[in-house]
Amino acid sequence: SSTTNETDKLALLAFKATIKDPYSVLDSWNDTIGFCHWYGLRCGLRHQRVTVLNLSSLGFSGSISPYIGNLSFLSEIYLPNNGLVGEIPPQIGRLRYLRVLQLDNNLLAGEIPRNMSSWAKLEFVSIDSNQLTGEIPPELGSLSKLGYLSFYKNALFGNVPSSFGNLSSLYGLHLRSNNLGGSIPKVLGCLTNLQVITFGDNRLSSTIPSSLLNLSSLVWFDVASNRMLGSFPVDLGLMLPNIQGFSVGLNQFEGPIPSSISNWTNLEYIELGSNKLSGKVPSFRNMPRLWHFSISHNELGSGNSEDLSFVCSLTNYTRLKSFIIGRNRLGGALPKCIGNFSSTLKSFKAYENLMFGKIPREIGNLVNLEVLCMAVNKFSGEIPPNIGNLQNLAILSLGRNNLRGTIPTSLGNLTKLIGLILGQNNFHGQIPSPLSKCQSLQWLDLSSNNLSSTIPPQLIGLSSITIFLNLSCNRLSGVLPLEVGNLRTLTELDIFDNMLKKVKEPISTSMEDSWPYISYRALLKATGGFSSMNLIGVGSFGSVYKGIIEENGTAVAVKVLHLVHRGALKSFMAECEALKNTRHRNLLKILTICSGIDYRQNDFKALVYEYMEKGSLERWLHPNPTPSHRNQPIQKLNFFHRINVAIDVAFALDYLHHRCHIPIVHCDLKPGNILLDADMVAHVGDFGLAKFLLGSSNDTIANQMSSFGIRGTIGYAPPEYAMGCEVSREGDIYSYGILLLEMFTGLSPTDDIFRDNLTLHSFVAEALPERAMEITDHILLQERENHLSTNSHWHWLSK
Repeated sequence: SSTTNETDKLALLAFKATIKDPYSVLDSWNDTIGFCHWYGLRCGLRHQRVTVLNLSSLGFSGSISPYIGNLSFLSEIYLPNNGLVGEIPPQIGRLRYLRVLQLDNNLLAGEIPRNMSSWAKLEFVSIDSNQLTGEIPPELGSLSKLGYLSFYKNALFGNVPSSFGNLSSLYGLHLRSNNLGGSIPKVLGCLTNLQVITFGDNRLSSTIPSSLLNLSSLVWFDVASNRMLGSFPVDLGLMLPNIQGFSVGLNQFEGPIPSSISNWTNLEYIELGSNKLSGKVPSFRNMPRLWHFSISHNELGSGNSEDLSFVCSLTNYTRLKSFIIGRNRLGGALPKCIGNFSSTLKSFKAYENLMFGKIPREIGNLVNLEVLCMAVNKFSGEIPPNIGNLQNLAILSLGRNNLRGTIPTSLGNLTKLIGLILGQNNFHGQIPSPLSKCQSLQWLDLSSNNLSSTIPPQLIGLSSITIFLNLSCNRLSGVLPLEVGNLRTLTELDIFDNMLKKVKEPISTSMEDSWPYISYRALLKATGGFSSMNLIGVGSFGSVYKGIIEENGTAVAVKVLHLVHRGALKSFMAECEALKNTRHRNLLKILTICSGIDYRQNDFKALVYEYMEKGSLERWLHPNPTPSHRNQPIQKLNFFHRINVAIDVAFALDYLHHRCHIPIVHCDLKPGNILLDADMVAHVGDFGLAKFLLGSSNDTIANQMSSFGIRGTIGYAPPEYAMGCEVSREGDIYSYGILLLEMFTGLSPTDDIFRDNLTLHSFVAEALPERAMEITDHILLQERENHLSTNSHWHWLSK
């Protein structure tokens, strides 16, 4: 009738009203045509009522209107791949004809409506990748026609309802990536149509019910990344005759791998990694469809020569792509039959075992290999020259073995190589120049060998090397090639413990001789007479001004020491000493120093740094403009910038603590001492409290610097510093942790709310994980909301 048709139309318009439609897809929903012809709708022929609503992947945001419950003839709802927020309206439970509900990849929150159990005709439910919370309603167990149920990647908790044992039509059950606990209900073994179970990435415990292992219909079984335990039955391979995927990695299973598994002739994927499995690895014959094989991170093998006898049973499988056996106790020589692996093999990982002998030259047959990792074994002999045949190789890791000879020049043929790890072996001779043909190389480790001669300029000039270049602990000679200047984005360069020649004279005992000369007059002019309008910041021992060097127009930051303050001169000496021999992209670069007399005939000392255009992290987290920034708009630090800052500071600390010739502890890590350049790359600065670790070759400086009082800044310094404990790397890591919490919450550790034993650390610890959103910086939450209105796929904060 016209009345019921009008009900559908009004419900649709109410639905449209709560949707934000960036591409104006719903513009056709107007009075110019009947609603049965509106975009995304289908009506029944008999009653002209809406039966299908299909608005998939249209970039929608907004919420699902409760008026959807008035579309009483609706049988199929498709709203996946949008950015819908809010709850699933309980009014949807009125739709007694509903057969299909698909709401994947949205931002829906709240609990699963319990009245979904009224959908007697329901056959298919998929609400993957949302933010649903609460328990799975046991009432769903009454849906006798339900064949497919998926709540993958939400935040559901509680147990898997035992009422699911009544879902006699169920063939697919996907509950992966939630917070479900308890044990797997035994009654699921009664579901004779069940083909796929994915319960991975939860908190399930106990053993696998034997009833499930006797389910002959089962094709795919996934309980990886839980807390499951127990051992596998000896006759496991006779229990699941149709199994294609068996994924139980990242649990606590123990005991041997049953040899009966060779009866799984349909097997395509087996993941047994990261358990406590032990004993001999059985043969895996009769699995022609196998493409993924992983038994890594267990206790398999005993270190003897028979441990790898199973390998040849896998070499005839034409679909095999991944062979992963790393971190076990597998001994013996790698058999020559590895050359018979299918040309489809992409990944060969046998790292951290007890393998010995030579690397078989047959490995050169695996021409489509992309990853070859055999580090941390006992391989000896030379690298087979025909390894250069593996021209698709991206990662080659053979470090920490007993390999010897020269590094093959054929490695230069591996033009797709991203990472090459050959450190901690016994290679000698030159670094082969053809390695410079590896134009995609990002990290290279040739450390701790016996390499000699000079460093090839073509290699060290590869601008693609951005992560690390480690040539330390060799016998390299000559000078460091000038081409090293091409590595402008390199995070870590280590050439320690070689025989390289120095390019400069030894550092003078006078600090001033270590830096280019600049006069007091030049700095006075550069900063406009140290004008307050150029003031960037004020610290304990000095004030920092922005300046423009007249001679070349370079923008600099000038830190003028307050020499009347106790400790300022020692701070100046400490900073000079700490920075003069450090080179890292995430440390603030000192350009020169000035030591002289000002126009009042007083002592004057200043440090001149690279100017950081974006200012300090402190100014971004807690805007309070200084005179030089007062006319600039307040900017906000987004989520991705905060992540990058955290990574940059971590790299800087790693360099100071572990990569410097004399390790340095910063002692005052805080947002005010982290500066951001034009590209938002973070640089750690202000080394006025820094200390060389005792045992360095410069005990005078170490002792002189240790005469300061309490080190660090209240709120950031570890509590033990206040009790007079020695400074340490761990102290810097504590400060770094506080820094991370501050970037996450937007709260300073000295905020007024922290009193009566409440600290930033305890504040966050009490809130996590249930109340994470409550303590997240409101700027990040606002950023999330802004993006949700324009981009349905931008939902990093919800993951």
